[in-house]
This record gives sequence, C-alpha cells and structure tokens, in this order.
Amino acid sequence: MNTDKAPTLDLNCDMGESFGQYVMGNDAGIMPYISSANIACGFHAGDPNIMAKTVKLALEHHVAVGAHPGLPDLQGFGRRNINISPEEAYTLTLYQIGALSAFVTAEGSQLHHVKPHGALYNMAARDPDLAKAIAEAVYQFNPELILYGLAGSCLISQAETIGLRTASEVFADRSYQSNGQLTPRDQTGAMLEDKQKSLEQIRDMVLHNQVTSLDGQIIAIQADTLCIHGDGPWALDFVRGCERFLQAQGITIQTIQAQ
Repeated sequence: MNTDKAPTLDLNCDMGESFGQYVMGNDAGIMPYISSANIACGFHAGDPNIMAKTVKLALEHHVAVGAHPGLPDLQGFGRRNINISPEEAYTLTLYQIGALSAFVTAEGSQLHHVKPHGALYNMAARDPDLAKAIAEAVYQFNPELILYGLAGSCLISQAETIGLRTASEVFADRSYQSNGQLTPRDQTGAMLEDKQKSLEQIRDMVLHNQVTSLDGQIIAIQADTLCIHGDGPWALDFVRGCERFLQAQGITIQTIQAQ
C-alpha cells in the first residue's frame, strides 16, 4: 500500500480460467510480471487440474496466491447477475476458498487473499448485505487473509467494519462512473482500448489518487492493487509495457504484505 516513501503497487491478474490438462491462455507468460494471482475456483471457470497447475505456476514465480470465487455460471463465465441471498454468497465463497486453499496447502504455502469474480464482485460492490456475507466468509476461514475489492465500494467498507484487511483495487482497462463504480461491460466506453490512456489512468490513480470518470468528472480513488486482465489479445504486451511504465514513474511492483 502507498506510503510517504517510494510508491508501491500490487499487480494482480485473474488466472486459471481454463479447463483440462493444461494452463491455457496468457497465464504462463504473464505470471513473471505480476505480484498476486487470483485463481479461479471452479464455479465460473477452472477445474481441479487447472487449479493445481496454476497454484504451482504462481508459487514457482513467487507470486502471492489468492482465491477467485465466482457465481456458479460456467456458461456465462460468472459475468451474469444471479439473484442470490447473503447466505448463499457466504457459503459459495467459503466453499471456493476452501477448495483452492487445499491446493496451496498441499504445496507447502499459504493463501494470501480473496478477490470475488465478475458479477459477484460487482454485485457486492453495490450491495452491503452481499459484501458483508463475502467478508464474513473470508474472515471465518482465516482472519489474516486480505480481501481485494473495488476501491470505495461496499466490499471494502464492510470488510473493514468486521476487522478484515483490505486492498483497494483499481483497473487500467475499465472506465469509471462518477459514483466510483466500473462502467458495465455492455455499455459503450466500458473498456479502454487505447494502451496509452490506460497507462495514464494508472499514473493518475497511483500517484495522484484520482481517476477521470467516463463523463469527465475527477473522482478520488485509493489504489493498493491494480488488476491486469489476462484474457485480452494484447494482454501480455500490455503487462510488459505496464511494468516498464511503472518503473519509469518510480513505482515498485510489490505484493501486499500479509500480517
């Protein structure tokens, strides 16, 4: 997290979102450039083989491992809103954390954080009851885990209320609404396609704690961790460019230290 000393930033990426015998996509290429990996737990993507292989890959690169629980929606990749109760949010989160933690423990390591995925993440960012349920699941599993959530969202505030450590997450390739929420993916302008604009957005968020919303408003934002999406066609090139850009700005890529 940022201090008065040289700024630091955790780079996280969603990983293990494939199926079968081999880790697919850009995971192997991106892993050396990030500091934290959010590994799918089988509900929105991933399976036991992929979970095991991705955990090993992360640990080989000294990357902190986090659980990436999502809604039970393989067909929709966990990005479709599903009406669930707080009780269901609690149990599905706890279940998925436990599943991934088993693979981490088997490798002689420890789980570092939890970051909800997709629709579950966005629903909990707005809904304090869902956010509280997810935070309680994380806390009950291990109160030393860090909950990654959208900066300024209900996930952050509810987690802090119960005494759980948090990491405020920002996005380089997503636009923001004036209320601090991400622009929904089905709306025009939701994704930033211009790499230079993405880098400028990172600079503003990390060094100046602000971001310009889609309608031109400047809003305050806390940036502890930056999400790098690994499923785009230029994801690997972007993460390389992001590393160079951060270094040029005097920003050190560093995992958020566990207590």
